[in-house]
Amino acid sequence: MMNLDKNMILVNQQAANQEEAIKLAGKLLVDGGIAQPEYVNSMIERNTDVSTYMGNFIAIPHGTEDGKKFIKKTGISVVQFPDGVNFSDQNGEEQLVTVVFGIAGINGEHLNLLSQIALFCSDVENVVRLADAQKPEDIINLLQEVHES
Repeated sequence: MMNLDKNMILVNQQAANQEEAIKLAGKLLVDGGIAQPEYVNSMIERNTDVSTYMGNFIAIPHGTEDGKKFIKKTGISVVQFPDGVNFSDQNGEEQLVTVVFGIAGINGEHLNLLSQIALFCSDVENVVRLADAQKPEDIINLLQEVHES
């Protein structure tokens, strides 16, 4: 998996709704020099079109096709919400998310990343471990395991 920077990971966060959660993940991408601020709006737009909820308590927001021009380099941010954020659509049943992966990819570089995250998170035990992590380093260690296994 790509190098995760502990400055790109937030633990013990709270968000009132999915938009707030996506903004937190997006702000990390902007602050980390991965994307321009406009990219965050395209992440929110994308989630409105197609829910970025992936099941097993995770969401993977990324920008629209149009938002790609705001990406400077490929990167990922991780925000943990121990209390969960509801990612359901307007009339759907509650879809609780405890870990949000913000992704920005150039030339499809993020697709490999998406599949690695999806694979890791397809085991709900792994998601529970991510949601229980106390510090960014713990999350990095968990996600590094994916790559090595």
